[in-house]
This record gives sequence, structure tokens and C-alpha cells, in this order.
Amino acid sequence: MRYKCLVAVMIAAAAAGPVSAQSVKAGIEAWQKADYSAAVAIWKPLADKGDADAAFNLGQAYRLGRGVRQDYSAAQGWFEIAARKGHVDAEATLGLMLFQTGNQAGSLRWLKKAALKGEPRAMLVYGTAMFNGDGMPRDPLLGYRLVMGAAEQGLEPARMTLQRLDEVLPADQREKALQLALPADDEAPAPVAKPTKKTASKKPVEIAAAAAPPPKPEPKKAAAERKKTPAAEAKPPARPAPAASGNWRIQLGAFSQKGSAEALYRKVSGNGALAGRKPFYVAAGAVTRLQVGPFESSAAAQAVCNALKQACFPVAAK
Repeated sequence: MRYKCLVAVMIAAAAAGPVSAQSVKAGIEAWQKADYSAAVAIWKPLADKGDADAAFNLGQAYRLGRGVRQDYSAAQGWFEIAARKGHVDAEATLGLMLFQTGNQAGSLRWLKKAALKGEPRAMLVYGTAMFNGDGMPRDPLLGYRLVMGAAEQGLEPARMTLQRLDEVLPADQREKALQLALPADDEAPAPVAKPTKKTASKKPVEIAAAAAPPPKPEPKKAAAERKKTPAAEAKPPARPAPAASGNWRIQLGAFSQKGSAEALYRKVSGNGALAGRKPFYVAAGAVTRLQVGPFESSAAAQAVCNALKQACFPVAAK
């Protein structure tokens, strides 16, 4: 009889399942069903054991006050735990939180790490600060490159900021910026406690959209799953018109992956201003430049850039 009781207890325990044995994904599924308390109960023991994804999601719960009492201090603590393990979303979110509270040096330290890993929100804020020399030595070319990297990933505030940078950075300087590869973390300018005198531009470029908003209130899934996006429906390229000739092209961006350049071309190829032109995918070190042409003159190329309403500029074909 005692044996049967013990078996019954073991079966009941197995059916309940220890919360710590559940996965971060199970917590996300509970969160998506608005069962926030269950999600927090799943993530907490995993975060205590050092799981960076669980710590990041737990930080989101505290930041939003879902499943737990809203506590920005606790949120920051969990974000920092995840960030110290190299969790890029935690680095960016922590940096943005510190940015909004006025802790510039701490903010830039974490945004720098995330920006150099390609996180678009961090690239926008850190790149704009670098362009202005705000809290670090001024480097307008690398700052421009970072903001463009964020814009290429579809971040709308970055696209708006890039338009402002295009107004103040000459075309030849923009061309040089596009040739830059992102440096390693220890090679990029380090944030300083106070801006160096005379480093900031007279009219600093402000980040489009007030104070760079925090991430959407959805816990992040695994990196591989997060990067999956529906493939853009390919449009048949326009047949080049025989009359199209010349030694000029327009450059629409520089990408770390050729597929991103191809995706942008598919997006713009249906525009009538590009009729009779074709894409050129120009390898330049670690990046692929998307150029479209040919055009008979720099002025003709610039006119098409204006018609596209897309960040681009004329370049001479090599």
C-alpha cells in the first residue's frame, strides 16, 4: 500500500513537471497567450541559472509590469545580467533605458556593443552620437555608416535620420563612409564621461523620433527564429532599354550580405524611374554595394535619386 502511495506521488509530480525544466520557448508561448504570470514563473528559475534569454525576457516583464509589479530597477538588473553574457537585445535595450534616464556614458557603453553586432536601434543612437561627437570623439564617417546600417534593416527613424545626415555630409564623404567595415568592439571609439570640447558639430543631428523608443512589448525569440522573414516576392527585372548608356550609376546602399542588396533592388525595380536600367552588385571588402545604371551623366543619376525618394547618390562606374 505504501509502495502504491509513493508511485502515485511520483506520477503526480511528473505530471506537474518542475518549472525549471521548462524552456524559454514555453514561457514565450504563455506570454503570447497573455498568461504573463505563468511566463514569469517559467523564466525566473531559468534566469537564476544563468540563461541569458530568460533573463532578458524577465527584464521585459518587469519593465512592462506584466506578470510582476512594474519595477524599472529590477528590469535593468535582469537586462544587465543578460547583456554581460553577450545577449545583443539586452545590450541594446539596457543602453536605451540608460539613454532615457540620462546616463550617457553607461548608455553608450552598451549601445556600442550592440551597434557593432548590427542591432539597428543601437546603430541609430550610437551612430548619431558618433556623428555629432556627443559623448565620444567625433567620427562622422563611421557614424554615418552605422546609421545607414540601421536604415538598411528597415528601421524608419534611421531612414529619417539618414536623410538629415545626407543634407550635411558631402557626397564624397558619404562614399568613403560606405567603404567602411564595422570595427571590432575594442577598436571603436570609447564613450567618455563628458563630450570633448569643440568636437560636436554646430548643429547636431537629432535622432528622428523622440528618444529612440524601447523595443516592442514582445519577448524576443531565439536569434535564428527572429531573423526569419518572408521572402520578398520577386518582380521580373525590367528589360534594359537599348538607349541606356553612360558611365554613371546610382548607389542605393552597402550591405554585409548580397541577399540584402538583391532584396532592396526587388523593392525598387518596379519604379518607372529605373526603366531600362539594371542592377550591379559591387563587392567592396566585406560589403556588397547595390548600384543601378547606366546613366549618361551625374545630373541624370541624381534626378533619378530624387524621383526614387530613396537614400542614394551618383557614382562613376569603374
